Amino acid sequence: MTMILGLTGGIASGKSTADAFFEKMQIPVIDCDQIAHDILKTGNQGYEKVIKQFGSEVLNTDSSLNRSKLGQIVFNDKKQLEILNEITHPLIFTEIQAKIALNKAKKSPIIVVDAPVLFESNGQKYCDRTLLIAIPEKLQLERLMQRDHLSQGAALKRINSQMPLKQKEKLADYVINNTGSRKDLEIKLEELLLEIKGED
Repeated sequence: MTMILGLTGGIASGKSTADAFFEKMQIPVIDCDQIAHDILKTGNQGYEKVIKQFGSEVLNTDSSLNRSKLGQIVFNDKKQLEILNEITHPLIFTEIQAKIALNKAKKSPIIVVDAPVLFESNGQKYCDRTLLIAIPEKLQLERLMQRDHLSQGAALKRINSQMPLKQKEKLADYVINNTGSRKDLEIKLEELLLEIKGED
């Protein structure tokens, strides 16, 4: 029996570190950000729909999508973000289902689905359990500004475009607070795997 573990958290909360840990433990990780990136590549279905909706001003000179320009539009206008999500989410979920089926065929006991907007998109209905990597907002803001070289205002807009972490905590089956080092997070994830295995 394969367990689908939905992994989520706020932006810059430490999901990538968790992904790397699971992969090290030979647990397949389906990265929804990577899927979202791929469906918006030139010529793909998502790309065509986004250009039709947002126009040629979100393109680079080589006709590839300028993700920074698209980000400026959607992170400054909630309605535009909703429109983008309506375009991309069905395409992303189709790809997730295909990847889950592939890993189930390989008899993987756990499959991790890393979805930053898991609860916002009601993606938890595809998962057996959900894990939230939580982080205090002050630390989240500092990490995001440093990681993406953003101003405080731009970083806050990105954080506020997602469901508040307090709300996600109420929805998640497991919550891990990532306030320490990378090693601290890995130890907590190891303990969680033992807990999950004990529930079988």
